[in-house]
Amino acid sequence: MFKVVNKRHFTEKCFAFSTRFSLLICASVLLFLLGSIAIQGIGAISLEFLFTPAREFGKSGGIFYQLFGSLLIVLVAALLVLPIAFGTALFRNAYNNNLAIAKIMDQSLYALNAIPSVTYGIFGLIFFVNFLGTGISWFVGSIILAIMMLPTVTLSTHQAMLAIPKIYHENAAALGLPKKEIIRRVTLPQSFHGIVTGLLISLARAIGETAPIMFIATAFSGVKVPGSLVEPVSTLPTHILELAQQSTDPQALQNAWGASLTLVTLAAIFSGFALFLRRRLTPEGHS
Repeated sequence: MFKVVNKRHFTEKCFAFSTRFSLLICASVLLFLLGSIAIQGIGAISLEFLFTPAREFGKSGGIFYQLFGSLLIVLVAALLVLPIAFGTALFRNAYNNNLAIAKIMDQSLYALNAIPSVTYGIFGLIFFVNFLGTGISWFVGSIILAIMMLPTVTLSTHQAMLAIPKIYHENAAALGLPKKEIIRRVTLPQSFHGIVTGLLISLARAIGETAPIMFIATAFSGVKVPGSLVEPVSTLPTHILELAQQSTDPQALQNAWGASLTLVTLAAIFSGFALFLRRRLTPEGHS
């Protein structure tokens, strides 16, 4: 008996050590990458760099239009995906009673979430650019990013709705409120933290994507503020890719590090804001 207990204790110690060691490795890699980007890129960051247009294919000047293009394309994607994701999650939780349909919806969302980002870009190129003839369009890029963001936002909203105690809905129904009023007064306020969290996490991912929009929404140079829905924009990921091809030039390399630091900072802001709002908006008693 003593040997069995001792062996179990040793196994638990080994497991705890392996998990801590894995965490240390992951944290070390993350800190090394972030530290390298920060050290190399901090010298390029200034107000002039952020608010000055790029010149000479990015070798001089700043990243104003690239920053504007990245924010434009992801914020419009967020506006596109928000009502669809909320409606899908609402149907899944409040209106659908068929287990087969629910399973199909869940599997479809998980499958969409597992598709490589480059596949979305190829789909956009074939369907929108070639078949519909939209040309290189920032709005098409926003649509593709919205499709990429859909699973995360929907699943986050769905989980937030599932966490609402049933007694809330039962009390509202007992008061004679119709379903649409229950949704407006109970479901939406109680699940709002899930919607916001999923949306901001998706934005943090989407703003750094290159493959889905490289051939359908962006141009590497010569682009300013688009005047219509069917014009290209310049974004930070494609700008970094262009500068990386000029890595033999010290100034181009410095600008690439600066653009990378700006992009990582934007992603960190979205992620940090998601964590902050989740803590502030989560109803008391819910995780």
